[in-house]
Amino acid sequence: MTDPKPEISALKMFESLLDKDPEKSMGLAAIEALLEVLKTSTENISLKLNSTNSSSLSENLQDKVTSLTDKTSTVQGLTKDLSNAVDEMMRTDRSSATVQSACELFLRFSSLISQEKLIDANFEAVKCEYVKRGNVFIKRIEKSRSIIAKCFRPFIRSNLKVLTHSYSKVVLESLLESKAHGCVFHVFVTESQPDNSGRRMAEKLRQSGIQTTLILDSAVGYIMESIDIVVFGAEGVMETGGIINKIGTLGIAICAKAMNKPVYVMAESIKFIKEYPLNQSDTPNKFKYRYSTLESKKDALDDEHPLTDYTPPQYLNLLITDLGIFTPAAVGDELIKLYT
Repeated sequence: MTDPKPEISALKMFESLLDKDPEKSMGLAAIEALLEVLKTSTENISLKLNSTNSSSLSENLQDKVTSLTDKTSTVQGLTKDLSNAVDEMMRTDRSSATVQSACELFLRFSSLISQEKLIDANFEAVKCEYVKRGNVFIKRIEKSRSIIAKCFRPFIRSNLKVLTHSYSKVVLESLLESKAHGCVFHVFVTESQPDNSGRRMAEKLRQSGIQTTLILDSAVGYIMESIDIVVFGAEGVMETGGIINKIGTLGIAICAKAMNKPVYVMAESIKFIKEYPLNQSDTPNKFKYRYSTLESKKDALDDEHPLTDYTPPQYLNLLITDLGIFTPAAVGDELIKLYT
């Protein structure tokens, strides 16, 4: 009898994918890790099913294998494996909002397959469909940034002054795409304390030949009167149409609103989350603090600095996504489409 493959640690796979390619989307890495868990889970189930007639199996194991031959139990087992993998990946100090949103969409995707294929007597067809659709889903997500970059081009022209906050891979790609099409503009990037992620953004822009100025977070009010547009990425897009993003985003958006500057958010559709926060205190702590902080200081969070804030929809003009360009009010409808 062939031994089953060792179970893959979703968290280790997730971290490994991001370590190998730091520019990879966190949501995409989470989905790729889930697909690997899925492949391993289905292969092991197949090995067990194919070995049911082996006389070397213990009576206890034969009982377990027999139970796997029930189609519904097997599909439920796969769903459970994926859910456990999601729970494991949520125990990361990376953006839990991004991981949750991407994984929820993938699990929804999987549950739809389960319902469609339960009537199929051949479970091999179910497994093949899981993996096939998983690969299609990943290929679609891989194109998200380039689609957003193309959608953003009409909003930027030469001689504009652009303000952005922190380090956003999709914002970076969109600005580079605009430069490649002949736009010459000036980007102001906030330092983005406490991790200085804005410095990394500024360095990337300068290396690409884009005129860039790094400014203090506290200088946003001073510089805003000369800014033409404000662009943000997002760790998560809420059902309200608001966003979860690096701490300081809310303050910049409020300042832009007061000075009548348009605020555009670029986000992949896998960052749409079925959460409806009304204010900062209503936002789940898992989106505001690292997992390690929640574990070690869950009773003393008042002394901790949140890493993200929630920006309500009234401070945002448009969301530029791989599904199209929406007003914040349209996000709820798009979420319904994604989950049905």
